[in-house]
Amino acid sequence: MNIRGIFTTTILFCLPWLCHAEQSQSFGDYTVHYSAFTTDVLNPAVAKNYHIQRSKNRALLNVSVLKKVMGTTSKPVRATISGSAINLNQQLRDLDVRELTEDGAIYYIAVVNVSNNETLKYTLHITPEGETTPFTLTFDQAFVTD
Repeated sequence: MNIRGIFTTTILFCLPWLCHAEQSQSFGDYTVHYSAFTTDVLNPAVAKNYHIQRSKNRALLNVSVLKKVMGTTSKPVRATISGSAINLNQQLRDLDVRELTEDGAIYYIAVVNVSNNETLKYTLHITPEGETTPFTLTFDQAFVTD
């Protein structure tokens, strides 16, 4: 991995997890890591590189799928991910999930608009490459934008 790749990956995906707790859930042979945070915390250069608008009123969903490999660290795998987010007023937002890859890392992101003190319930349907049955991940995330 080159220095730019380490810097970009660290700034885009690790720093927000330090500011907002990363979460994970296991599904058999797979572990899904996920987080959601406002895009204003992204480094401007990184946001520009990945075409992500920085704003307190835009939430970035970040997901990675890892396959457990006995005796080694987990391996990133491709997956098909679809889903939606719904707020407490039952306003539905479909997620436009896109894949980002860099130096062996695979991430899935989606951006939606959020308001101050809005809580979104995310529902994701995840099918790792080579699998036929999707698993469903749900979680809530509150956003404070003021």
